[in-house]
Amino acid sequence: QVQLVESGGRSVQAGDSLRLSCAASGRIFSSSFMGWFRQAPGKEREFVAGIRWGNGLTYYHDSVKGRFTISRDKAENTVDLEMNSLKPEDTAIYYCALNRNGLATTATPYGYWGQGTQVTVSS
Repeated sequence: QVQLVESGGRSVQAGDSLRLSCAASGRIFSSSFMGWFRQAPGKEREFVAGIRWGNGLTYYHDSVKGRFTISRDKAENTVDLEMNSLKPEDTAIYYCALNRNGLATTATPYGYWGQGTQVTVSS
């Protein structure tokens, strides 16, 4: 079993930066894919960024490319999301998720989820 706990969400102003962190307990295999998703009120949960645990390859939604950076620390079992140049449309609950079966940019394949952390960006 894997448990995921997100932290770092808070209210910020447009243009600010924020770093989210996800701490994972349990073993994560090299083939696993760690993803960050977000869900705004009234909208579906959407893929933001992901990283392959073994080789560190990263993937981003077009809306965050160049602004967000995902990284992982295999020794600490953590996955961070560095968010720069935040916009009001980035406001959402951000979730960390684990897919043991590799790359996926939709929510369904992910079997493990954190509880979420709220990010609010004011204009």
